[in-house]
Amino acid sequence: MRYLENFTALNVFRKAPTVDMFQFNPHLKSLTITETDLSDLDPKVFLPIPNLQSLELSDSNISSLDFLVQANLSALRYLKLTDNEVLMINETIFKSLPSLTYLDLDKNPFTCDCSNAAFIQWVKNNKQTQVVNAHRYQCSSPVDKQGSLLLDFDIDLCRDDGSFLCFISSTCLVVLTLFTSFIHNFLRWHLSYTFHLFLAFLYDSRKRKKGVPHQFDAFVSYNVHDEDWVYREMLPVLEGEQGWRLCLHHRDFQPGKPIIENITDAIYGSRKTICVISRSYLQSEWCSREIQMASFRLFDEQKDVLILLFLEEIPSRHLSPYYHMRKLVKKRTYLSWPQAVQHPEVFWQNVQRALKTGDALTENTDLPTGAAGC
Repeated sequence: MRYLENFTALNVFRKAPTVDMFQFNPHLKSLTITETDLSDLDPKVFLPIPNLQSLELSDSNISSLDFLVQANLSALRYLKLTDNEVLMINETIFKSLPSLTYLDLDKNPFTCDCSNAAFIQWVKNNKQTQVVNAHRYQCSSPVDKQGSLLLDFDIDLCRDDGSFLCFISSTCLVVLTLFTSFIHNFLRWHLSYTFHLFLAFLYDSRKRKKGVPHQFDAFVSYNVHDEDWVYREMLPVLEGEQGWRLCLHHRDFQPGKPIIENITDAIYGSRKTICVISRSYLQSEWCSREIQMASFRLFDEQKDVLILLFLEEIPSRHLSPYYHMRKLVKKRTYLSWPQAVQHPEVFWQNVQRALKTGDALTENTDLPTGAAGC
């Protein structure tokens, strides 16, 4: 039957035909198989008959039309699949049937939910394929939709498929990621500094309420390049001769403790802070944080807790980041080492006087200052 064009089998097969059923019928144009269990139909059975134009597989326990995608039925025009078990149809199936002009899916238990929304829209909008009696297709599920018409299902309810929420969520995630990256790269030290500053403030407030004395007389804030001067000139006089208890980075900071915590503990654990300022000091990130924290304590507590000691002459423009602090301390303790080279004993006496002054901050306290131009 090499030239067979029409084949009809009504309640003949007990199960789906084998893949080689039509291998010798390349001219087959019409195929009808009904009242047969085709639930396991292999799409390869259609590959030998690419010229098929009419296909009917009614009352055959078919629950899915996915087999049509691989059936290679590009010439198929007529398709009848009535009285089957089709619940949901993917409209992309019909892209594999470019010549289809007639479709009959009557008496299938369609489900009326968003899984069929695209198929419903295709039925209403496509201009090539006539879907026979589509206006009569009824729903079998869900329960509240049983008996209602498939085409009456409101597909607008499916358009809010969470894409907008997904867009908002992804946008927020991107913004949060960028913001977190910005914070990590540019502001993480400022946040850490602010956090520890707040902890130090609470610690100092509790300590003042309990009347606990400070651990040190002064915390010495200096740059590592000026360490030799601190150990050679400052320590022998202030600790050796005058007997002050000084807190130094390399000697008194607690090992293993975060450096920002050591700084806050040192500043708030000392009566005063001595800033040994040089050009290297101003260029140091950690020194900058120390003087900022000390100046914050000065303004916050309104106490005479800050002593500026300049190791070299520095133009005022280099001190512009500390303008508000300079405006206040110019009237108070301000010492210049270059001007005291000829009389160092006077310089250290002035440091001693600054360390002896009380905590009260007043505008008229007469303490030694450095050059008025600084």
